[in-house]
Amino acid sequence: MPADYHHGVRVIELDGGTRPIRTINTGIIGLVCTGPAADADFYPLNQPILVTDIYTALAKAGETGTLPFALDAIRDQTNPAMVIVRVEEGADEAETTANIVGTVEADGTRTGMKALTMAKAKVGAQPRILAVPGLDTLPVATELVSIAQELRAFAYVSAYGATNKEEAKAYRDNFGQREIMVIWPDFQKFNTVTQVTDTAFATARAVGLRAKIDEQIGWHKTLSNVKVNGVTGISHDVFWDLQNPATDAGYLNENDVTTLIREDGFRFWGSRTCAGPASLYPFENYTRTAQVLADTMAEAHMWVVDGVMSPANVKDVIEGVNAKLRTLTTQGYLLGGECWFDDQLNVPTELKAGKLYIDYDYTPVPPIENLQFQQRITDRYLLDFAALVAAA
Repeated sequence: MPADYHHGVRVIELDGGTRPIRTINTGIIGLVCTGPAADADFYPLNQPILVTDIYTALAKAGETGTLPFALDAIRDQTNPAMVIVRVEEGADEAETTANIVGTVEADGTRTGMKALTMAKAKVGAQPRILAVPGLDTLPVATELVSIAQELRAFAYVSAYGATNKEEAKAYRDNFGQREIMVIWPDFQKFNTVTQVTDTAFATARAVGLRAKIDEQIGWHKTLSNVKVNGVTGISHDVFWDLQNPATDAGYLNENDVTTLIREDGFRFWGSRTCAGPASLYPFENYTRTAQVLADTMAEAHMWVVDGVMSPANVKDVIEGVNAKLRTLTTQGYLLGGECWFDDQLNVPTELKAGKLYIDYDYTPVPPIENLQFQQRITDRYLLDFAALVAAA
C-alpha cells in the first residue's frame, strides 16, 4: 500500500470501465491432406502449419495426393488463412485412413487430424472450418466431428461412397451432432493436364466458400445458395426445382443433407446440420453463432480471471458484454441479446469460493429456408373500373 504521507503530487491510474470485445477470427480453415510430392520442409508430416498465402502453399504442394487439389479448390473461392496437416499416403485406403485419424503417442505428440488441436499452441491460430477433402471415410468423418467439438469448429464431410440420394441419407444417419454438415454429391472440374473432367471435392469448395462468406457477409449467413467458383458440373444428377418440394434436392435437404444444384451457376443447396429438426441448432449458422459467441466472450475476458471480484469489475463485464451484443445486433449478426447478473446463482458461498456467474442470452438469425407467397385472385380492382375508364 502506498505511503499515506507525501508532499507533492501523485497520479493514480484507474483502469476500470468497459473494455472492447473483439470477435474471434472465424474464417481459418483446417485441412488434413496427403501430398507425397509436397515440399517436406514446408509441409512436415503430422505437423500443423499456418498458411496465409495460398499461392505459396500451392507452389509447395506438388501434384499428387489430395493437397494440391484441395488448395486449388479453395483458391477458386478466396485466399484465407489455413492450418494444414499433411499425412503420409498409405498403401491402401485403410492405412491412409489410419494415418488421417492419427494417434496420441506416449510423449503426447499428436498425429493426423489430432494435430489440428495443437495448432493454436504451435502456430497461434485455431482452425474453425474443417475438412478432409476426398478422404473423409466414415472413420475419418467420425473423428473429424470430435475434433470439431474440441475446437468449437464446424466440419464439412461428404457422404463418402454414396451413389444415390438414398445412400447419402443413410450415410447422414451416422451422425447426430450440430458441428457437422454432410454434402452429396461432388462437383466436377476440367483437368488441363490430363484433359479430362475430374471429380472435384465439394468439401474443399465448401470450406473455401465458408471462409469467403465469413469475410464478405458474416458467419450468420449459411453456405447455401451462394455461387461456387471453378467448377463445370456435378458428379451425379440431382433433380431440383425451386417451387417443387418433391425433388431429389428436397429429399436430401429434408434429411439434413446439403446438395449441389446448377442455377445461374453452381451452388450448395441446404443449410442444415446433423443435429436434427428437434435440436436448438438445426442450421449451420445457429451452430457457428453459438461457437463464435462462446469463444468471443470467453477470450475477451481473460483479464478478469484472478482479478478482483468487486461490484465495479462485475458491472464492467456485464456492460461490456451488453455493448458487444448490441453491436452484433446492429450489424445484423444477431436479432438480439442481453447480459445480466443473477443473484439467485451468485450466492455468498459461491462468491466466497471465487465463482462468478454471468448470464447472457441471444437470438441467432434464421435463414429463410421456406419462403411461401400466398397468391389470391380477386375482382376488387374491377369495382372502380368505370371511373378509371372515364379518367383515362
